[in-house]
Amino acid sequence: MRSERLRSHRLSAPARTIAEAARHMLATQAQEFWGGRWAVAARTRGAMTVSDVDSAFDRGEIVRSWTMRGTIHLIPAEDLAWVLSITAERQRRQAAAVHRAEGIDGPELERAESAARAALGGGNRLTRKELFEVLELAGVSTMKQRGYHLLVALSLRGIVCQGPVVPRVGGPTREQYIVLADEWIRGSAAPADPLAEFFARFIQSHGPAGARDFSWWTGLPLGMARAAAEAASARLVVVGDEPEPQYVLAGARPRRDPTAADVVALPPFEEYYLSYVDRTVPCAPEFLTAVGPSMNGIVRPILVARGEIVGVWTHSVAVGRHADDPIPELFAPGAATDAEISAALARYRAFITG
Repeated sequence: MRSERLRSHRLSAPARTIAEAARHMLATQAQEFWGGRWAVAARTRGAMTVSDVDSAFDRGEIVRSWTMRGTIHLIPAEDLAWVLSITAERQRRQAAAVHRAEGIDGPELERAESAARAALGGGNRLTRKELFEVLELAGVSTMKQRGYHLLVALSLRGIVCQGPVVPRVGGPTREQYIVLADEWIRGSAAPADPLAEFFARFIQSHGPAGARDFSWWTGLPLGMARAAAEAASARLVVVGDEPEPQYVLAGARPRRDPTAADVVALPPFEEYYLSYVDRTVPCAPEFLTAVGPSMNGIVRPILVARGEIVGVWTHSVAVGRHADDPIPELFAPGAATDAEISAALARYRAFITG
């Protein structure tokens, strides 16, 4: 199963471009902005740099938004609207208690939307701080966590998304400009059956996997996930049935690249690990707590050798420290050679300093 998942994740069969890698994955966790960018770069051929990923953002090929589970993902711009058509309402219901506590009601959201549209219309772009200043001037408070919740709500409505990057001197960008989605996104995909497309795209990028995994990944109810699997059944192949059907996508699979590294350093909140109900497939049970999620919800960057998580690593993206060497922490010495670990971390270091 590990070998097939490595291929589905394009870790052993990398894509030609950043945009192609993002399209294949559909939605890539990116609450750590540098981590989401490294996730798609690690799935792309050649020596990709953070500047290469930022260029894809600047061209409008990819954006970030709260696509599911209340979590921010990197997603092809063309896919944002139809994914939100499935996931946004459930996320809004889950946020309802917080909105009541913060006093964010329908009229307040309408005022925020009007102010955002007025400020961002005509191709304007604002940092988060600048947008919050606009909202304050419109009489919409952004105090404490209120601004964040308003931004998420506007994003779930499909009003705004996070697009081009904000320049940062001396280190990798940590922020994106907020833009109007209907102006920034030049074209949207419109699948005939969005729910079937959602499931098929998940299996394409994460298979072998099943409906329970899809339910966890999307935050959708299990019954809805099973209905999605049924709707997509003509596009799937069953490769296992314990504890329930496991699928891969029918047809040609990505071609494995014999030059792809056997050992890779992957980011925090990595899809290869986090996207499944059972995480013991890539990671021995005794090491799960070392990876996370921890008590504070953090999932650490991982070292993967031939499909197995063999350690974690740390690195700072602070100005002046992003060029430091990443530091590995192996669970089981001997699972990968020193040279393999060094090469994996060197590829990441070349990415973040490029």
